[in-house]
Amino acid sequence: MDGYAEGAGELAGVLQALADPARLRLLSMIAASDGGEGCVCDLVEPLGLSQPTVSHHLKGLLDAGLVSRDKRGVWAWFRLVPGAPDGVAELLSAADGSPADP
Repeated sequence: MDGYAEGAGELAGVLQALADPARLRLLSMIAASDGGEGCVCDLVEPLGLSQPTVSHHLKGLLDAGLVSRDKRGVWAWFRLVPGAPDGVAELLSAADGSPADP
């Protein structure tokens, strides 16, 4: 697979993860939380979704490289991957062949 096809595949995965409103809310909630991390146990109620559904959405964000996970006891804690938004901008600019804005 050439570099362009790999980049396009990676970009498609990231955009698919970002295409869901619940996932966008999760990213926003994690970014705004104390310490920049959020526990699944604290994210369920504000979203109004079940714990398995929230975990499923967080797995999509994890697979896309947008969040990292730290298991503590029975709960998983998530934080944004440093530079992930910049990486999305770079993938978008690479897809159309233009350089990313600084």
